[in-house]
Formats: sequence, C-alpha cells, structure tokens
Amino acid sequence: MPNAFWCVVEDDRAGHPKKVMAEVLAEAARLSGGRAEAVWLTDRAEPDGLRRLAEWGAGKIWLVEHPGLAPYRGEVWAPVVAGLVAAQAPRAILGAVTSRQREFLARLAARLGVGFAADVVGLAMDGDRLVATRPVYAGKLLARVAWARPPWIATLRPNVFKPADPVAGREPQIERPTVTVPDGALRLAERREEVSTGLPELSEAELVVSGGRGLKGPENFVILERLAAVIGAAVGASRAAVDAGWRPHRFQIGQTGRTISPKLYLGFGISGAIQHLAGMRTSKLIVAVNKDPEAPIFKIADYGIVGDLFEVVPALTEEFKKLLGK
Repeated sequence: MPNAFWCVVEDDRAGHPKKVMAEVLAEAARLSGGRAEAVWLTDRAEPDGLRRLAEWGAGKIWLVEHPGLAPYRGEVWAPVVAGLVAAQAPRAILGAVTSRQREFLARLAARLGVGFAADVVGLAMDGDRLVATRPVYAGKLLARVAWARPPWIATLRPNVFKPADPVAGREPQIERPTVTVPDGALRLAERREEVSTGLPELSEAELVVSGGRGLKGPENFVILERLAAVIGAAVGASRAAVDAGWRPHRFQIGQTGRTISPKLYLGFGISGAIQHLAGMRTSKLIVAVNKDPEAPIFKIADYGIVGDLFEVVPALTEEFKKLLGK
C-alpha cells in the first residue's frame, strides 16, 4: 500500500518474530493511522509467526521466503527490499535496534539515498513530516531530527514504545512478491554455536542484571546468573568484562554493544564509564552496587548500595526467593 509504514521483521531464526515487533508495529500503526505492514525476509516463516504479526497489528505481511536469505547478509537483503520500496512506495520503514537491523537499515537508507535515524526513543508526526527523538553524545542529550524526504527509515529502541495489544484470531493478509534474490558478493565460512542460557534475551528483557570488572573473574558471573534465574532477568556485562574475555560480546551493554531499556537494571561492580551508560541510561529504574562511593554510575542510579557485591548479591538472591516464594 502506498504511504504505508513498513516494519522489518526481526525473527529468532526459527520462523518466529521476536516480541519487540509488537512495539514496532504498534508505533507504526499509531503514526500511520492503522496502515502498518510487516516485511519479512526469511528462509522459512512459521504459520504461527505470521498469525502473531497479524495479531500485533500488521494489516499486510510482505513475505519474501527464499533459502538465500539466511543467514542474513546485508548485500543480499538491501537490493531485495529496495526493489519492493520502488514498487510499493512506503512512507516509512521502521525496525528494532538489533545488530542485524542496525546494519541492514543503514545500508538500505544509503542505497535509497534517504536519511536514517538510529536508536530512536520517540516518534511524532509534525504536520506532514515525521520527527524522531534520539540520544546523542553517549546519551547525555536528546536530539530531534526530521527527514528531507521519504521513506523515513529508523530503528526503535526496545522496551521504550508501548507494545500492541494482540487481537486474537486475526488472520494474516500475506503478499508474496516476486523478487530476485542475488547470490551475494561474499561467501560465508562460519561456525555458529548457539548456547541457550535459559534466561531472557538481553535486548528485550524487562529485568537486567549486569556485571563489570568488580566481579574479578568469569567464574564469578555465576552469582549473577543465580540472581537472574530467581527474578527472571537477563544477564549483561560491561565492556571491561567482555574485553577481559569473561563474557561473549553478545552480552556487552554499551555504545559498542547492546542498547537496552529495561524496567529494572541492576549493575554490580560497574564503575559507569560513558561507554556503558550510553547503552543503559534509559532504563526505567537503575540500581547500582559498587565498593567505590565515587563511582560515576551512582550519579544516574535511582538507588545505590556502597558495598561488596559478593555480600550484596547472595543476600538479594535470598530475599527475592522469600519474596517470590521460590
């Protein structure tokens, strides 16, 4: 549909859209007056995933299903979507702040010759133009930006926008456009090991427990994992902990890692360098535990405990167990 707001689907590689799509679709529907549509590039889409997109508000789903679309490669995806844009003329193209969509939507904007707003925390219509609010200077200021011409392309920070209330039983309207999927300029030679932690995915979690250099070693992250398991939180890490090899990069929170906005952020042994604060300062409630009373993280924390995390974390874990009856 011309002038529709498109939402690029972020999926879990198993044929299901991630829950962050409920937020992106809801915001697209609000801004467009109900003309929200999903664009899903995948090697397989499960029927349940298609129904979920419809229940979250996608009036139409542009489904491009091809084995050459997985694993993700930007030089393959960009020409496919650019061709759809030329044919259908959407007014906006929105996605979530994830590693894949950050790269893809920036590449698509460059290919189309239009502007790109990354890490958006607010969107509003100002007459006939869209205005985005996004953090700058490592989150110290908020800037309002607008596009010179459509399509307006942006990534939305998870856990900031109100998700759509699902409409049960809504059947998806699916369009399967005829596209040419290029072979790609790069040949992938990779070994990917997906290790399940049994905890929520970091960028979508409403509760996050994070550790830094103060944990003194990788073996001590287990105490954070125990706390996280009790309260149902994801576990993150500072750049210092990741650079030291204590945690994989996918757990890094900060300017060069994940950007999160949980309802509750618990930081243990993290000093609060600007790089880290840029990735979590929009959390709704921030609790910091550090032995150093002058740690910068206390300046943005709602609650702070000056103490030894090796005493505080086990005590908190036991109190949460009592509170939650575990």
